[in-house]
Amino acid sequence: MRVAVVGGCGHVGLPLAISLADSGLPTVSYDINAAVVELVNSGGLPFLEQDAEPVLHRVLTAGTFVASTDPASIAGADVVIVVIGTPVDEHLNPDPNAVVNAIDECIPHMTSRQLVILRSTVFPGVTARVESLLKAAGVDVEVAFCPERIVEGHAIRELRELPQIIGARTDEGAARAAAVFESLGAPTIRTLPEEAELAKLFTNTWRYIKFAAANQFWLMANEAGLDFARIRDAITFEYPRAADLPGPGFAAGPCLFKDTMQLAAFTNNNFALGHAAMLVNEGQPLYVVDRLAAAYDLSQMTVGILGMAFKAGSDDIRSSLSYKLRSILRFRARDVITTDPYVTVDPDLLPLDEVLARADLLIIGAPHAEYRDVVAGVPVIDIWNLQGRGSLI
Repeated sequence: MRVAVVGGCGHVGLPLAISLADSGLPTVSYDINAAVVELVNSGGLPFLEQDAEPVLHRVLTAGTFVASTDPASIAGADVVIVVIGTPVDEHLNPDPNAVVNAIDECIPHMTSRQLVILRSTVFPGVTARVESLLKAAGVDVEVAFCPERIVEGHAIRELRELPQIIGARTDEGAARAAAVFESLGAPTIRTLPEEAELAKLFTNTWRYIKFAAANQFWLMANEAGLDFARIRDAITFEYPRAADLPGPGFAAGPCLFKDTMQLAAFTNNNFALGHAAMLVNEGQPLYVVDRLAAAYDLSQMTVGILGMAFKAGSDDIRSSLSYKLRSILRFRARDVITTDPYVTVDPDLLPLDEVLARADLLIIGAPHAEYRDVVAGVPVIDIWNLQGRGSLI
């Protein structure tokens, strides 16, 4: 079974491609980013991914994997896995044509009897549109939607452990798609494509809503002058029915907000719970700055933000609320300086020591473990309770 992964050098595509290659399936990652393709073929990773580097070196040495900018590399595959996601525009409307357009560009290089697997989150109905597009083009292929379910940065392990949803129209398509993921040892569960599309959106939206509930509870406690960290400890201590209550923090990243807005668009904006979650989570930086402005003269202060990635231990800044926080503070504070031990794409970042030396006030933006024991002679705003001193502002 030969595999081609379209968008195969990104956060979703590359871990999947090298994992399949490591399981013995000859795999090519097709990507339009020439610099990243060159980096991958030389054994380098374009982002942080736990345990991925030795796998990449192993499959390059074995000759079971290669990255390519040539779309013709798709033609030799039995299975084409597409990991082009559905973006949300500046008006929070999803673009359901992104995946369709990517497939359309691949059609000249596709052959009948291939299996096409859509992997990234798609707007409901996109799988059916892709099926119609390929049929109209005279390409006789099976199409399945098998959403990725990994935690970014831990894909190598989770691809082999987590059940894979196989959204397929026919028994043959389901069996062929299941075989791809069973090569990794992963269990599979069968649904219709439309059910799989909603399963993915429901999953991410459920997490986003849970984070919003925690952030709303934190805000309530904070307004009352009480420490939500202590309250949460009391709620969850040896009490299994509340064990899934998250801590507060900046709920962000490239998926949770986007997929909640996709679900809202799918229901013609009749999704009050999702919109409420968005208002809470996206409003968190505004609330933090407002509280700080009431307690400090920000116009006379240099504020340092510790951590600009969207989550702990990551180098990914996509949709990070630390940047929204920085933007708001730049209007209110004398100066704003930032640091992050993992992010490499932001030229404005400073070394941690310099931020600690210059800042009059610190805010933990991403709860990297490196900040747990930071000692500063200035106030540290830690809504994550990373340092164990409580989350009260």
